[in-house]
Amino acid sequence: MTTIDKPGYSVIGTRPVRPDGVEKVTGKAQYGADVRLPGMIHGRILRSPHAHARILSIDTSEAEKHPGVFAVVTHKDFPLADDRVEEIGESAVNLRELSSNILASEKALYRGHAIAAVAAINGHVAEEALARIKVEYEVLPPVLDVRDAMREDAPLLSEKRFTKSMGGTVSEKPSNIASYNQFKGGDVEKAFAEADAVVEREFRTKMVHQGYIEPHNATASWNADGTVTIWTSTQGAFSVRNQVAEVLRHPVASIKVIPMEIGGGFGGKLPIYLDPVAALLSRKSGRPVKVVMNRTEVFEGSGPTSGTWIKVKLAARDGKLTAAQVTLAYEAGAFPGSPVGAGSMTMLAPYNLENFEINAYDVVVNKPKVAAYRAPGSPAAAFAGESAMDELIHEIGADPLQFRLDNASHEGTRMVTGQPFPRVGNEECVRAAIATPHWQSPIEGPYRGRGVASGYWFNGGMQSSVTAAVNNDGTINLIEGSTDIGGTRASLAMQMAETLGIPYEDVRPVVGDTDSVGHNDVTGGSRTTFATGMAVFEAGLDIRTQMVQRAAKLWGVQPEDVVYENGGLRCTKDSTKELTFKEMAGQSARTGGPIVGKASLVARGVGGAFGTHIVDVEVDPETGKVDILRYTAVQDVGTAIHPAYVEGQIQGGVVQGIGWALNEEYIYDDNGRMLNSSFLDYRMPTTLDVPMIDTVLVEVPNPGHPYGVRGVGEVPIVPPLAAVANAIADATGHRFTELPMSPRRIVEELQGLE
Repeated sequence: MTTIDKPGYSVIGTRPVRPDGVEKVTGKAQYGADVRLPGMIHGRILRSPHAHARILSIDTSEAEKHPGVFAVVTHKDFPLADDRVEEIGESAVNLRELSSNILASEKALYRGHAIAAVAAINGHVAEEALARIKVEYEVLPPVLDVRDAMREDAPLLSEKRFTKSMGGTVSEKPSNIASYNQFKGGDVEKAFAEADAVVEREFRTKMVHQGYIEPHNATASWNADGTVTIWTSTQGAFSVRNQVAEVLRHPVASIKVIPMEIGGGFGGKLPIYLDPVAALLSRKSGRPVKVVMNRTEVFEGSGPTSGTWIKVKLAARDGKLTAAQVTLAYEAGAFPGSPVGAGSMTMLAPYNLENFEINAYDVVVNKPKVAAYRAPGSPAAAFAGESAMDELIHEIGADPLQFRLDNASHEGTRMVTGQPFPRVGNEECVRAAIATPHWQSPIEGPYRGRGVASGYWFNGGMQSSVTAAVNNDGTINLIEGSTDIGGTRASLAMQMAETLGIPYEDVRPVVGDTDSVGHNDVTGGSRTTFATGMAVFEAGLDIRTQMVQRAAKLWGVQPEDVVYENGGLRCTKDSTKELTFKEMAGQSARTGGPIVGKASLVARGVGGAFGTHIVDVEVDPETGKVDILRYTAVQDVGTAIHPAYVEGQIQGGVVQGIGWALNEEYIYDDNGRMLNSSFLDYRMPTTLDVPMIDTVLVEVPNPGHPYGVRGVGEVPIVPPLAAVANAIADATGHRFTELPMSPRRIVEELQGLE
């Protein structure tokens, strides 16, 4: 661990046991599919067998008559949603398009698009009823590739969609290109003309899945008084409440969302798919309704991340990176909203570069509407940018890490948006990478190679609220509304304990529902330990202030004569007057009643972070198999609140990146049918596929947070795709420009096969 200007802490930086650990390892934790309610019935979804088809009619009459069926809904049961954009965390969505994605309206836009839903006495009866729904389709040609979709003669997903550009301009003709944006600075053409070396490449990546184990689920109970309760596995209970309210045009105050434990999300559980459907089925049937996707539905009917086409042109002169010209085209799926903007803003972030031009296209195709996936948009952009950078570095004969250090962005460097970086740890990460035993050791043997890559991701702020109630025994009930995906119960409890100077074990964190705590934005954007942690700090200060005032009243002195320190209170005018935190808590009833600390805020002072990764591989040229021999991930983590969780986040992100680089992809036939919609055929890494991931935590505290916190959960998935590609290029002498670099692709390209 490399630490820079970090103060000493008593709780922060330790590795306590997670508060939810026992319930999870003993099977007592309740997930969405575990919900059981009196009178509950079960919902199933009818999905389109076509990737692109006009819906001419839907006849549900036979399904409604089927014994055991309580309710059937189609898009006609939805009110017309507003045609406006709503933020849902790491992305935004048009509400009318969201409604049409939940249940198709005029068109089925991908195979697996939900068409209708049935609620019945059990799942088997519901499936029988689905088979009795008659849908008449006019099958249309699908467009499945981002480049094909951009052609002027491509089949249109919507005749009403026009390209929106910067400044609000709109194209004259309908198009599958939903938006075009550009970032530009300096004089690119002049820099290319004066360069010592220029590299130009095109890169492709496929759609990939987030890999969460738990399928999407929702249980809803619509009461006679119009109130609705929803139990669901989500990354944002308040986001679900707001989206359901908008889609169903139902008052927010009448909707209560109870977040269950979540079996992974990585951004994929930010959108809603089942919640409004379960709610409408419950309203129609008068019973609670539970809907759970099966694995195929998760793959075919919920959001992966984008497939991409990226063209990169880079230039260097006198050992300096002097120009970059980039075009990024991202598949949005059936509706606009790919993360191409984030990819554009992060791709060149590790470098201090004056001359650049970035063109970004958001393109609809006949595939599921994409969702966020851990640093959405950035891994694919980094794959292209860092692969081309590696080739440029070899062209000029430079050292890969020294070149990155010589050209590193730092505090004051302007991003492509024009915004300067605050205090960041990019240079410190590269220096730490150079100093690692991994980089200092040789890489030897045939078909073995070493690759490096850097990456960047933002840190979200947004809204957070917490309530902290002090019990008479001095323990704290910490109520927060941020779904715990990566150990945030522990990281928030640790910040409360540090603020109050009490033991970590005395803080009991609870994730509340939408009626139990103030508004909290989603668990996403690497924001929770940062933003909700800031609210926890403010709530802790509130408790301290109240205790100071109460101690002053007890002692008959002024509040300014009382000091809160080291988990207790003392009077500066009388050394005999002291109270521990527990003693003061025990006095709450006679000093004004319960002590409750509160905080609600919009978090400012966000701190983005960088990472630099090193990987060694061995390639079998006959089978195409790639073995990861050694992996080291260096990352600026701000302050590691719980170092074990930080290390786990980094290791998990690296493994996901390795899977993306080597095996993972959505495979479609020409008709838009996904051919590998199961974990048997969709190949994710297991423990047998990766070595132990070494981590180096570089602590450059974020000055915008009281404890120096930065987001850490998303940065580690950004560099691996390029690092592995660069290592394979080093091992084979061949540059692979399309992911995944599967055994088949490696054999075909190395052997010159089609």
